[in-house]
Amino acid sequence: MLHTIVLLATLVTAAPGSRDMTTEFERSGGLRTPDYAGTVDYCRRLAASSRRVHFSTFGTSGEGRALPLLVVDANGYTDPERIHRAGKAVVLIQAGIHSGEIDGKDAGLMLIRDITAQDSLTSLLDHVSIVFIPILNVDGHERSSPYNRVNQNGPESMGWRTNASNLNLNRDYLKADTPEIRAWLALYNRWQPDLFIDCHVTDGADYQYVLTYVIERWQNADPAVARWSAERFQAPLERRMRAAGLPLAPYCDFRVWHDPRSGLQSFASTPRFSTGYVALRNRPAMLIEAHMLKDYATRVRATYRMLTETLRIVNREADTLRAIVAEADERVRQPAFRADPLPMTWTTSFTESTMVDFLGFDYTIDRSDLTGGDWPRFSDRPVTLQVPYFGAQRTTASARLPEAYIIAPQWTEAIARVEAHGLACFRLRESTRLTISTVRFDNVAWSAAPFEGRHQLTYDWNEIEETREFPAGSVVVDLAQPGVRVAAQLFEPAGTDALVRWGFFDACFEQKEYVESYVIEQIARDMLAADPALADEFAAARKDPAFAASPARIRDWFYQRTPYVDQRIRIYPIARIRDRATVEQLRRAAR
Repeated sequence: MLHTIVLLATLVTAAPGSRDMTTEFERSGGLRTPDYAGTVDYCRRLAASSRRVHFSTFGTSGEGRALPLLVVDANGYTDPERIHRAGKAVVLIQAGIHSGEIDGKDAGLMLIRDITAQDSLTSLLDHVSIVFIPILNVDGHERSSPYNRVNQNGPESMGWRTNASNLNLNRDYLKADTPEIRAWLALYNRWQPDLFIDCHVTDGADYQYVLTYVIERWQNADPAVARWSAERFQAPLERRMRAAGLPLAPYCDFRVWHDPRSGLQSFASTPRFSTGYVALRNRPAMLIEAHMLKDYATRVRATYRMLTETLRIVNREADTLRAIVAEADERVRQPAFRADPLPMTWTTSFTESTMVDFLGFDYTIDRSDLTGGDWPRFSDRPVTLQVPYFGAQRTTASARLPEAYIIAPQWTEAIARVEAHGLACFRLRESTRLTISTVRFDNVAWSAAPFEGRHQLTYDWNEIEETREFPAGSVVVDLAQPGVRVAAQLFEPAGTDALVRWGFFDACFEQKEYVESYVIEQIARDMLAADPALADEFAAARKDPAFAASPARIRDWFYQRTPYVDQRIRIYPIARIRDRATVEQLRRAAR
């Protein structure tokens, strides 16, 4: 059974003639993972043991811990430009974004050790360089306890899901509130990796698979990158893992949670997630999800094998992969890309499916006599289930892209996000009057409870065109750049993770001037006397009993129809420039 598969018998614990490089995971028989200090110490020893490995840090957490980084290159290069010039495909692997799900850290450390110590694995660096983040959520990693993940089978003590500010880093990629993700973005912008892997451990049902996965290849990805991901990466990876005794399944997102027979459904990750964000950057992105009910040793060794097979495929595909992502970057710069509506949101289509084999365990769903709810009860009897797989996505909202966005300089937090994401932009040198398009929001509502430290918004909106004065220092984000999808998701109100939805522009919804009752009472009478149509409209409004019984609502009804009301309230501060000639004129003036 897959529960008891023992893999990687060739793992070494020490390179011949060198000091012992056995990991804490190996010394404990697959039961433990090292703490932060032990992890950093092992990274330093890896770097000292081989000229191919370089240890550094790339940022600082909220509690002041350095974020560790290993760069592995056959020539010992550490400069991204030099590595790219050498024709290497750069693979960025991260672990510990949810630091209780730490399998990728131990798998990655052993793999890097073995690549530099075993002749049979050294060839993995022939056409690939590895950038490895062993722990991204370093503060959560040190909030370690045996009781942090009730659903998970080991290690003996594991980290916490969120960072020291109780924010989930894997919900922060677009809004970039946390120091860890801002450091990650700087790292990404510097390295421009060709493929990204994020290592996790999943919750859900019980089943035979040790690993499930997601490879982004839907509306959030460049079509050519998506084809390469499906045909040249996903298909051979599944074959290789099956041959190794580790068959894979898509991430087990069941149509009815905990119930495999209800069917599997695909999803395209939104930009708040690591893989959804990387897809916007025109790169293949894979999420590895080890199965939480398997023991820690089995999960780590399976993750090791998945990383190994991925590197073998990328070595073979390095030139093709580098060409595809370069072409994607160039393609989205072109006017033809902006001519078509850009998918902004999507959902699983349940109108089409295929039947697939699913390696599960027999189970029942009983009615609990304690809670009254459903109680899934899994046995240890393996079964192969025939289940529907809903593998298509349909677009639910699109946006007609402008040639550029322009942001007035007072919106410093939004501008800081433009800079954090490495988006090309320039500032106006002098005040400029422009005709732009934007939106006016209506029916704005905030969530009652916070999510990731913010109260999210829902709203309706209507497109408007206006002439507006933009002061010197306003930022112009030209969309003729590789980061066009990122910019659109930041600023188009249709985006699920647009900054406006996260509350970055809440002030523009606030009323700041009010009218006294003794003033509006007379103004209202004058308005009714002067405008019979308004009197009819008011009479219709008074048919609502709640409105008719509220003096405050009646007064505000009249106030909103006076010229004294704020004409800028609910107007989006982000403006669109739709004319290419205007963007170029502004660029020339900014030089």
